[in-house]
Amino acid sequence: MRWDELMSRSGGVCEFCGVADGLGNVDVTEDDQVLLCGACRGDGDVPDAHWRCLEGAAWSGVDAVQIAVWRRLGEIDEAWASEARESMMMEPAVAARAADRRGADVVHVDSNGMRLEHGDTVVLIKDLPVKGAGFTAKRGTAVRGISLVPENAGHIEGKVEGQRIVILTEFVKRK
Repeated sequence: MRWDELMSRSGGVCEFCGVADGLGNVDVTEDDQVLLCGACRGDGDVPDAHWRCLEGAAWSGVDAVQIAVWRRLGEIDEAWASEARESMMMEPAVAARAADRRGADVVHVDSNGMRLEHGDTVVLIKDLPVKGAGFTAKRGTAVRGISLVPENAGHIEGKVEGQRIVILTEFVKRK
């Protein structure tokens, strides 16, 4: 969906909380997008009380918004979120699309459970022999500007000693 179509559909505000600042489009399924503010996209430290906006957004008449709300409510470990999710009124086809996570993003986390993002810098937590390259990447080596392997949450890519290698996320920590 084009930016101007998203802005028109949403009225120029976040489709979860109604804020007009810092808007960005987020893929929900292969064919659907929603317009969300930075907080609703999960940028930075978001207070738990902010997510109560999902209770109102659950009543949206837009399928993509309903799917995004249903999925986000499922990630919140609070009684109110479970109740709101269970009480959502969705067409059977929309509910099936919400439950289908094939188009969902893979989340990469380091050895400490911290979320990794494209471009992050990580540090190796143990010596790693690099197969086919004939060297060992030493513990403490900083790997700058990592790339995430889209289909595998356990793999990232980065340059070590001038060579692009695949690194298991369990052997790195975010710097």
